[in-house]
Amino acid sequence: MRGTVWRIGSWASVLLAAPMAGQGAADSLLLDLRRVDTTIVIEARYATADNFTGATLPGYGPNRILLRREAAAALGRVQRRLLSGGMGLKVFDGYRPVRATRAMVEWARRSGQAHLLADGYIASQSRHNLGLAVDLTLVDWSVGGREVPMGTAYDTFSEQAHWANATGRTLRYRQLLRQMMEAEGFRQYEKEWWHYSFEVPGPTPAFDVEIR
Repeated sequence: MRGTVWRIGSWASVLLAAPMAGQGAADSLLLDLRRVDTTIVIEARYATADNFTGATLPGYGPNRILLRREAAAALGRVQRRLLSGGMGLKVFDGYRPVRATRAMVEWARRSGQAHLLADGYIASQSRHNLGLAVDLTLVDWSVGGREVPMGTAYDTFSEQAHWANATGRTLRYRQLLRQMMEAEGFRQYEKEWWHYSFEVPGPTPAFDVEIR
């Protein structure tokens, strides 16, 4: 997801009050998903022009996905569960530099789509900035790692992308992903089938370090 501010809970006030963490903290707290499980497919969309803004977002570099270590370890467990059934994960985004979130907000205003801010699709603070949110889908290894049908493309600004707005096989795939993610402590965001967040104890600093 581009930047949901969760209305319930204390994390948002912590984010607003706490200073952003520097490179040292990022090196300590964030982990490259490839170090957790090399079978997770990585497709960092915001490191390319293949995203809703049509441009690479500031702060992104190579095709890497970082997450808080706790969230990365949990995602590795999800992957192992899925692999046992011939499925797997493809990840589009994890840690997101604050500068990239700001660029999304600026894009919405500049493109005449400020309504996306009010509708909860784009926000000025995000759990992605904490390294505690991940955007992802399922792949089927029995057909060469192809993405399964989830009803909409990633980053679709539509009610069709709401988790519950699906039927048949699409709904079953959404249910499978949710079941596996929630079993390892992730929480689903109802407006976007691909977006999950993870909780860790204590203060959760935001980061604005470049992904290199």
